[in-house]
Amino acid sequence: MILWFRHLPQLSIDMSKWHPFIQNHWFRNHYMKFVYLLQVIILLIPNFMGGWLPHINTFILMLAGVMVFVLHEILHIMVIIKKGDISLTFKGIFFWIHTDAILSKARFWVFMSLPFVTLSMLPFILSFVSSEDIKSILLFVSWINTLISASDIINSFLIAIKPKNSEFRRGFYRLKQH
Repeated sequence: MILWFRHLPQLSIDMSKWHPFIQNHWFRNHYMKFVYLLQVIILLIPNFMGGWLPHINTFILMLAGVMVFVLHEILHIMVIIKKGDISLTFKGIFFWIHTDAILSKARFWVFMSLPFVTLSMLPFILSFVSSEDIKSILLFVSWINTLISASDIINSFLIAIKPKNSEFRRGFYRLKQH
């Protein structure tokens, strides 16, 4: 079941087994500042690369940006759709997807990384073997998705440093029960 713009019911989590995904209290409190900083850096990339943004109608670029955002979220949902209920909410400019499923380290990493790999890294690599017009569009898609993926990028690194047998649920992780 997908809940649109509503939160999933609260969970009772055994804090003796589950630990906050971001354990450092200071970093947990300032996490979004790191996301904003990464987004500012990503926003400045076209300026450092000689203004490579495509010379296409602004409306078409905005439409392309919306399409990239929708594809980005669909890729996230595809990873977890059969694992449990999903809540799609937003806060400010950020769109959040939550599930009540317990995800393995590998599935949670794929959940966080698939949109970045598919819509940022792949178009960037393809831009090296494309004509100039297609190259500009591919770089735009890569850039706009990287901007959208700022939080996912940080989370992917945090997932990678967790123990191999970790399981994840709603902002917490635990070592897998045998």
